[in-house]
Amino acid sequence: MPVRALRGATTVDDDTAEAIHAAVIELLGEMFARNTVSHDDLISLLFTATDDLHSAFPAAGARQFGLGDVPLLCARELDIVGATPRCIRVLVHLETPVDRSDLRHVYLHGAVGLRDDLPS
Repeated sequence: MPVRALRGATTVDDDTAEAIHAAVIELLGEMFARNTVSHDDLISLLFTATDDLHSAFPAAGARQFGLGDVPLLCARELDIVGATPRCIRVLVHLETPVDRSDLRHVYLHGAVGLRDDLPS
């Protein structure tokens, strides 16, 4: 089975654990639904968050989503002038028979325009 990477991003209005967890759950739900991803397809998830988010690890939201047994890692997004604020990004590594060009990447809320060159 081929290994692929699926991208996604979202933003939160407030730097609270509840907002971060809810945003991650919404993002993963949409990513998995659009791409028919099942739990057993997953290899690992890498999250980044911008420097203005301090209240929670995005991976904690993924654990609430039911991914506690999947390897999860959080990192800090580069602090680039003019970048999208309060942004959470995720890179999902998975096994799927779907061609790379047919994967549907998901960008929600303030992250909608981040990668308009990718299929969504």
